[in-house]
Amino acid sequence: MTTIDYEQFYIDGGWTAPATDARITVRSATTEEVVGHVPEAGEKDIDLAVEAARRAFDDPEGWPQWSPDRRSAVLERFAAALEKRGAETARRVTVQNGMPTAVAQQFEAGFPALLLRYYAGLVAQTPQEEVRPGMLGGSSLVARQPVGVVAAIVPWNVPQGITFLKLAPALAAGCTVVLKPAPETVLDAFLMAEAAVEAGLPAGVLNVVPGGREVGAHLVSHPKVDKVSFTGSTAAGRAIAETCGRLLRPVTLELGGKSAAVVLDDADLASNLESFFAATLLNNGQICWLGTRVLAPRTRYQEVVDTITGLVDSLAIGDPLDPATQLGPLVSARQRERVEGYIAKGVGDGARLTSGGKRPSGIDKGWFVEPTVFADVNPASVIAQEEIFGPVLAVIPYADEDEAVAIANGTEYGLGGSVWTADPDRGTAFARKVRTGTIGVNAYVNEPTAPFGGIKASGLGRELGPEGLAPFQVYKTVYLDARA
Repeated sequence: MTTIDYEQFYIDGGWTAPATDARITVRSATTEEVVGHVPEAGEKDIDLAVEAARRAFDDPEGWPQWSPDRRSAVLERFAAALEKRGAETARRVTVQNGMPTAVAQQFEAGFPALLLRYYAGLVAQTPQEEVRPGMLGGSSLVARQPVGVVAAIVPWNVPQGITFLKLAPALAAGCTVVLKPAPETVLDAFLMAEAAVEAGLPAGVLNVVPGGREVGAHLVSHPKVDKVSFTGSTAAGRAIAETCGRLLRPVTLELGGKSAAVVLDDADLASNLESFFAATLLNNGQICWLGTRVLAPRTRYQEVVDTITGLVDSLAIGDPLDPATQLGPLVSARQRERVEGYIAKGVGDGARLTSGGKRPSGIDKGWFVEPTVFADVNPASVIAQEEIFGPVLAVIPYADEDEAVAIANGTEYGLGGSVWTADPDRGTAFARKVRTGTIGVNAYVNEPTAPFGGIKASGLGRELGPEGLAPFQVYKTVYLDARA
């Protein structure tokens, strides 16, 4: 196939030559063929991008000073430009990371524009200043102001969807942004930059500089960055948190998960398999909030195992560009090796393999792993405690609801989860007991109007909803003398 090549970065409102000849080579997760190249950012490129964002933010008449309505008009044009490129964005993501096209059409083609419009509207509808009467005779003017230059670092699994969890509220708030996409998914980021050019974003408001961990660390610690927003592994998040803590720099961290999908004893799982699949195996298991630990009552344990095994055995595995495909390849050979390593640990720890566990037969190219189900899993075992980030489910038995709650809460993570029951009120009551940032009853969805994020090792702060706007704003108080 024809490769997609870019020679320059999007910095300061235009296309800028890189400081070095370093290049990122992009391969198809399905065919392993080279599908594109882009420049790889070094520290000088990061410096240039941050300087551009700093100038744009500090401009006395620049983006932060614009009215919300004026910014909203630009963001509407940005949303429209993204929608024009939606089909190509979805295609590029699917080629790069193996995301089934049906998922890409939803998360990568449609979600970014939706978020831009949501946050542009939210800022326009929210008073930026209010006067509060005081208790000591005067009053206070309380203003919401943009936090400053934002370093946004995004992963490869849902690259555009996650990018706009950060870009949409940051831009709407009046911040300027330096975005570092993951090396595995860069072709979609450059297409997004083309949309920014068409929309007429002012120079320096958005800058796109892909690279690896080293340049990411340089960006996080850059003295002219005011705020960091990161989505990725818990290990990387801890390192970023340490840097930001030392610098007293605000940071939002959306990290790993090992969420529980709890099947209660009254659940009709067989009638809700589509939603169950979406909550446990979506995007080839490469989503941090998926419920990859399935908790099943001992009274119905084998029935639940058989139902899940039947679901997995029925999945269409293959080319993710085929609309009929439900499970595509993993993002890279390295990721496949990681997942296969965990499958071997599950077998070694004595868990019972009921489906999958190997590479699918008849597929010679691509980084595929069969969807895999383990039964009789010990809650303390490696596959029940560590994030695998692949299509591997661990089915764990429990005796009663108290034990189910204890098992659900028995990891270092707390990001997502789900409860499956014939009684929604019972499900909601159970959900309140699970220590997690988000949880669904008979489904799971990231609702744009509600906060999303984790507790414990799953991160700090929230995205989505009004709570996702707040981290990109700071409060300023002006005390007003009653005698004035």
